[in-house]
Amino acid sequence: MVNSAMTGLRCSMCGTAHAANELQTVCRQCGRVLVVEYDLERAAQTLTRENLRERAHDLWRFAEIMPVDDESRRVTLGEGGTPLLKLPTLGQRFGMSRLLVKDESRNPTGSFKARGLCAAVARAAELGATAICLPSAGNAASAASAYAARAGLGCVVIMPQDTPPVFLAECATLGAQVYLVDGLINDAGRILRDHGQGRGWFDVSTLKEPYRAEGKKTMGLEIAEQLGWRLPDVIVYPTGGGTGIVGMWKAFDELERMGFIGPERPRMVVVQSTGCAPIVRAFEQRERHAELWQDAATIAPGMRVPVAIGDYLILDAVRASEGTAIAVDDMDTLAMTRTVAETEGLFLSPECGAVFAAIAQLRESGFIGEDDETIAFGTGSGLKHTELFGDVHPILHPDDPGISALFDQFAPPLEATNG
Repeated sequence: MVNSAMTGLRCSMCGTAHAANELQTVCRQCGRVLVVEYDLERAAQTLTRENLRERAHDLWRFAEIMPVDDESRRVTLGEGGTPLLKLPTLGQRFGMSRLLVKDESRNPTGSFKARGLCAAVARAAELGATAICLPSAGNAASAASAYAARAGLGCVVIMPQDTPPVFLAECATLGAQVYLVDGLINDAGRILRDHGQGRGWFDVSTLKEPYRAEGKKTMGLEIAEQLGWRLPDVIVYPTGGGTGIVGMWKAFDELERMGFIGPERPRMVVVQSTGCAPIVRAFEQRERHAELWQDAATIAPGMRVPVAIGDYLILDAVRASEGTAIAVDDMDTLAMTRTVAETEGLFLSPECGAVFAAIAQLRESGFIGEDDETIAFGTGSGLKHTELFGDVHPILHPDDPGISALFDQFAPPLEATNG
C-alpha cells in the first residue's frame, strides 16, 4: 500500500498551521485559503518515474502527494489520465506550430471538476463527513453528486435558476438534493453559509476546503509527465474560482522539489468573460485582490463567478510566471467553440471556446509566439450546453418530392478537401 506523505495544513496568507486529521474549511485566524503540505523527501522515495510506469492512470497514481491515506477511501470513477492532443489544423490557422489541448471532457461527468471533487469527497469521507454541500454553476454540482454517491455520502447542491437543465437532471438522478437560487453562484454560497450551519453538511465550495485544489493539481502533474517531465511555454486556462491554476502552480513547485523538473515555468494565462472578469480587472489594475463583479453575465457558466476567495493565489501565479489575464466576449466565445468543433472534431464547452478565442488574440498581439508550446485547457464537454448550438434544418418527409429543393436552399454542396 502506498501511503500519503501529507503532514498538515497551512494558511496561504498568514501561515498559521492547522491539523490535517480533522475536517477543516478556511484559516481560523484570517479566513483565507488553506493549503496541504507534504514530506516531499519521503514522498520521493516511492513516487518515482519508474514506479509511475506500473500504476493506473487515475488521480491516485500520485498517492504520495495526494491527501487520502486510507487506500479503501480513494474513490474513483476513472478520472484523470486525460489526453494531451495536438491541434494541427487550428494551430495552422493561428500561425502556431505547437498548439495542444488537454481534453478534460473525458473525465467522469464530462469535466475537470471530477478531479477536485474526487479528492475533496474522498478526504471528507475519510475524516468522517456524512454529507457534503456546495454552490455550483453546474459542472461542480455534477461531479460532487457523482462522487458523493460513489463514497456513500449525502449531497446538497444549490445552483442558479438559469443553470442548463442537463445539470439539474444529472444531479437529481445521482441522488443529490438540488435547489435553485434566484441569483448567481455567490448568492448560492451565501445561502449555504447563512442556512446550512448545523445540518451536518460539510462545505466543499471552491477553495473553502483544502482538498479540491489537490485533485486539480493532478492536471499539472499529468502535463509534466505527458511531456516527458518538462513543462510547456504557455498554459491558457478558463477561470472562475481558479482552483485549477492554484493547484497546477502548487504541483509544479512540488515536482521541482522532488527532482522531477527544473525551475522553468509556463506563462499562466487567465481567461474570463467580458461580462464577468474580476481577475482580469485586478490584474490590469495591479491589485492582489479582485473586487466583486457586479451584474455578472456570460454564456459560459463556469466563468460566471463574480468573486473568488483564492483571487490572490491566482494573481500571484500569473504574475510570478510573467503570464497575463484576458477577457473574451460571448460572441467570440460562441464562434470559437464552433470553430474548434468543425476543425478538430472536439465538441467542448463554451469556457473552452473562450480559451481558444483568447489564444487567437494573444497570438495576434505577439504574447504567444509561433513556436511557443501552448496548452489550451478544454475543461468540459459541449454536450452539457446543447442549448447554445441549436441549429436545426427542416424535417424531411421521405415521400416529399420537394426534398431536393430543400437541399438546394439549406444544404449547398460541400467543397471537396484533400487528405
